[in-house]
Amino acid sequence: MSTTYGTLKAQVVADVHAEERALFIQRTYTHLAFAILAFVGLTSLIIKSPLAKPILNLFFNTHPILILVAFIGASWIAQSWANSATSKPMQYMGLGLYIFAESIIFTPILFIAANYSSPHIIPAAAAVTGVLFLALTFIAFTSKKDFSFLGKFLQLFGFIALGVVLCQLFFQFPLSTTLFAAVMVAFAGGCVLYDTSNVIHHYRTDQYVAASLELFASVALMFWYVLRLFMSRD
Repeated sequence: MSTTYGTLKAQVVADVHAEERALFIQRTYTHLAFAILAFVGLTSLIIKSPLAKPILNLFFNTHPILILVAFIGASWIAQSWANSATSKPMQYMGLGLYIFAESIIFTPILFIAANYSSPHIIPAAAAVTGVLFLALTFIAFTSKKDFSFLGKFLQLFGFIALGVVLCQLFFQFPLSTTLFAAVMVAFAGGCVLYDTSNVIHHYRTDQYVAASLELFASVALMFWYVLRLFMSRD
């Protein structure tokens, strides 16, 4: 299976030689590393800048549904750009847009964690996220199992989780923050396993930017809920 990209044909990773597969994986994880570094740098810059308070005010004075819709919209655009089969600059614009959107979304929780919680919470949450990500990546690569079957289950669980959040917002029914955060960490772990499996088996060799975006999205989701879990127990 292949697709034309410029004057070359990009094949599915599972169908290419080991050297090409290794190059694709190297490019994907290099882009992921730079995405994480860019996210850390941009978020730190925003939190320490005069923009932090206006962003906090925007979040606290805007209905959560509107924020969720805006983030979903930005994510959809970013993923569409990152999956462009004809334009590398468009792919990088998609990745950049997603990093920017995540930085804005994370600003309130990181600001609160940095200023009103233990100073060790953010580093601890980042360390736990890193260990979980590496463990799941190790499982995906060493088991050689195709975890794409998780896709439908993760999609269904994602809709259920979204429904729970919306019901909590509209009907204010009791929801254990600790329990929900723990369940969502497990969900994010499933997403990491699924995305890593796709990197090994299903992406085309020209899709390393899109692959890094998907991995970054799963890592960010896991970090968010690990941090929420730690803050709920602080």
